[in-house]
Amino acid sequence: MAFEFKLTRRVEFAETDMAGIVHFSNFFRYMENTEHAFYRSLGASVIMKNLNPPLGFPRVHDECDYRRPIRFEETLEIHLVVREKRAKVLSYLFKFRKQNSDGESEQIAHGILTVVCVATQPDGTMTPTAIPDFLTRQIEVAPPELLT
Repeated sequence: MAFEFKLTRRVEFAETDMAGIVHFSNFFRYMENTEHAFYRSLGASVIMKNLNPPLGFPRVHDECDYRRPIRFEETLEIHLVVREKRAKVLSYLFKFRKQNSDGESEQIAHGILTVVCVATQPDGTMTPTAIPDFLTRQIEVAPPELLT
């Protein structure tokens, strides 16, 4: 059962602002990219066109709090932790850590992303639907000590 996923990446120049630090909006991209990688690790996608009807996971809530800056070419670890699982809803906690040159890391931000499973109808409307069994069997809520 999966309740966490980690992705490590280097900060790109285009992700920084005039002060030389990562622009706040990129943290939302980092959360989304990590979520997509999490789904791929489970043999799925956030858009499943191969199902009838096609399913997707639009965002219904997101937030991010920032503690410390991170700059161009620094290494960032994004840790996704499943914080809630309901029949149609998944919510994740994201912990952002900067990897320092001494091998230590420090938390620089944390965020929350909540998604709802929806079926896309032929006319384009989306209706909430149960998360497919093959995913609910693989995903579980993380132990409490990981949710802090």
